[in-house]
Amino acid sequence: MPKALATFSPLRALVVGTLGVALVTLVLLPFNDRLNEAVPALLLLIPVIAAGALGGRIAAAAVAIEAMFAFTVGFLPPFGSPTVRIGHDLVALALFVVIAVVSGVLIATVVDSQRRQVAADEERIAALEQADQQRSALLRSVSHDLRTPLATIRAVATDLHGDAPFEPAARQELLGLVIDEVERLDRIVANLLSLSRIEAGAFLPDRQSVDIGELVEDCTQRLSRVLERVRVETDVAPDLPLIDLDYSQIDQVLSNLLENAARHSPDGSVVEVVVRQVPAERAGGAPASEPRADPPSLLRVQVVDHGSGMAPELREHLFEPFASATGSNSSGVGLAICRSIVEAHGGTIRAAETPGGGATLTVEVPNRV
Repeated sequence: MPKALATFSPLRALVVGTLGVALVTLVLLPFNDRLNEAVPALLLLIPVIAAGALGGRIAAAAVAIEAMFAFTVGFLPPFGSPTVRIGHDLVALALFVVIAVVSGVLIATVVDSQRRQVAADEERIAALEQADQQRSALLRSVSHDLRTPLATIRAVATDLHGDAPFEPAARQELLGLVIDEVERLDRIVANLLSLSRIEAGAFLPDRQSVDIGELVEDCTQRLSRVLERVRVETDVAPDLPLIDLDYSQIDQVLSNLLENAARHSPDGSVVEVVVRQVPAERAGGAPASEPRADPPSLLRVQVVDHGSGMAPELREHLFEPFASATGSNSSGVGLAICRSIVEAHGGTIRAAETPGGGATLTVEVPNRV
């Protein structure tokens, strides 16, 4: 079905149908006394059908009325008058009206159904193309993200398997590098598994009472080798209550944010983790200087880096799958996982520019305990 038919307006279809009725009438009118009534009746059906195909039922019905008037005045005796003779002419007019309206509406219905089918096919094709693009991006992501740690592991294993002697300290350092890369692979696989669970609609948090300060400490210690190029400073407000969260999912969020911050920070710079409890009405503003426990409240976790930052146009798409900061070799899956986890907890995540340069990623989730 051509797109022109799918987008033709009823008004334009009415104009086309009216012009068609006028053209048929003007061409046949000089011969009205010599023509069989069936000839103008059939020819006047053409504009009705065209109007129905182009503009729908309303346009078809309107043009059918015009065609009926033209047929009555021009081709049924007495010619030039809207009156008809009882009997044969009245039956002919009634048949014409019924056939014109039914055929016009029927054509309009068929065309409208085909139009909807074409639209559904186009949406399905677009969805398939998008899925294919995401699949290609995922393959590129897996190819790149997995190749680097695997190459490191293979190189270290080859060196250790060789005949060259290593000092105990050097051997321990190489083994520690292997452990780091294995943990990195584990995070990548965890993100990909989470992505598949999100797409399957099976990504629900298993909530429990969590000490957020303990979670932050465990996470930073576990990522100590990943964060060794930067200096991590944690600022967790004292006396925070237990928060109703999925520990492993929020740990995954914090791990992705810290790894992302370290990746985009220069050596020796500071990466800050700031945790506060803020009133819900203050969500989106600056962190409160004095923590308040008055309900309703939000838990706010901010990861602040002082790296190259991000372009404003990229910030809007930062949490979409396979989007990543300019110059990054990362696939961007991690930040998309973060958004899905935070939203599953009823919270929000956003990115902003750090004063002086860098990026600040802020997570806010309701305190439900």
